[in-house]
Amino acid sequence: MELKLPINTILAILACLLVCSCVKDAEEEVVNYKPGEGVQYVFRGNESLPELHINVTLAEWNRLLALYDANPQTRQNIRCDVTYLKNGEATRIEGAGLRLRGNTSRRRPEEGSGTHRAAGTDWNHVHFSLNFHKYYKDPRHELHGQRKLVLKWFHEDPTYAREIFCYDLFRRDGVWTAVNAAYCRLFLHVEGDASEVYYGVYGMYEAVDENYLKVRKERFGDAGGYLWKCRYGARLNIDDTDFGTDVGGDVKHVYELKTRVESFDAAKTMLQDFIYRLNTLEGDVFKEWISSVCDVPFLMKTYAMNVAVGMWDDYWCNKNNYYIYMVPDSVSGYRFHFIPYDYDNTLGTSQNHAYQTDSGRQDPYNWGGTSRPLIRKILQIGQYREIYRRELLRLIDPSEGLMDYDSAVPRILEWQASIRPYVANDILEDMVIEDRPASWGNHPEYRVYTYGPDNWFTVKAASLRSWLE
Repeated sequence: MELKLPINTILAILACLLVCSCVKDAEEEVVNYKPGEGVQYVFRGNESLPELHINVTLAEWNRLLALYDANPQTRQNIRCDVTYLKNGEATRIEGAGLRLRGNTSRRRPEEGSGTHRAAGTDWNHVHFSLNFHKYYKDPRHELHGQRKLVLKWFHEDPTYAREIFCYDLFRRDGVWTAVNAAYCRLFLHVEGDASEVYYGVYGMYEAVDENYLKVRKERFGDAGGYLWKCRYGARLNIDDTDFGTDVGGDVKHVYELKTRVESFDAAKTMLQDFIYRLNTLEGDVFKEWISSVCDVPFLMKTYAMNVAVGMWDDYWCNKNNYYIYMVPDSVSGYRFHFIPYDYDNTLGTSQNHAYQTDSGRQDPYNWGGTSRPLIRKILQIGQYREIYRRELLRLIDPSEGLMDYDSAVPRILEWQASIRPYVANDILEDMVIEDRPASWGNHPEYRVYTYGPDNWFTVKAASLRSWLE
């Protein structure tokens, strides 16, 4: 009997065979990557846009929906399998963890309530986190050395560029504490559905975790210190009290220990000692101490970039969105490192705040509140204030090729050209690249890549020169 198949079915079978032939199963092949090699593979050299395919059983997906319904801020994981495709090579990891991410941008993955609707699902864009080490802590459950990935849709960023631009800028200027970032295409398949759903183009970010520390061990001097995630309210003031871990629950703390949680008391004592001295020491004593526990010129370099890109949802202005890494030290007791984080609210996307109403024209010496001692007290020291001033001016200097209009815009346009064919998605959200800030922003006139009087880069450059020269 002759079996006749439709041409579309034949093509689909051939495509599947082609993909399967190049899959490297993480359970069959283990590669021990040196620190940094996996980062280079995952986040660099995108000759083709990487794809992430996530497969979830119906029971696990329904569990995720139920977890969200019980607590929209849930940080519980479900099991999934992941296939990562890049430049014709595929890597499969079975038994990874998948969870929802986000704060004000957090949403239910499906509209409505109850269990998954296989037919006619009304999907939502959501942020995800993949934890390849959640259930199996071995090299087979790593993506080219990476143990976690953060996946973010371009929430209220129709340019598809703001956060990618900022992390790229950090890297170009040698701020090695910033995470690596790249674009990817994201697909999700729930068991029983006729096909996978295409989520569209996502930002793919290196997680700030143990592996992040390991990759940067030589620069930090140690990868076995205490890593703290700092959320809204993290002023580094003496009366700050909300310290904790995320082990075993969904409660979020202002200061949340992410590594060596078994030594929480020692970690808390160390951070509180730093906060106490930061607030109580003055004059030359303060200068000598802060210089002994922190690379202050590097901190000023980092914070100059923070202000230059208009990061208002930060430590100085909004007491939010950063990490601290405390490394025990035999001489000074510890070393303090500030890690920048979360840059979607930049390049003209901002809100009115008690300390500023225009992130493009705000005085860079008064970016945020005086109750933020880390920056306020350091900028009172003449030599560090001058470093900060020079770094801001260098960022907008055309000869540096960093953040002037003629250097920044071509990079953004090149990235947009590479992702534009893939922006349309099955979610039917964020389908078009446009040059405007978030709809809720306080300055809807700002433009990123369109030349004119309201272009962010030209406005920011002119403003910084008026304050600093």
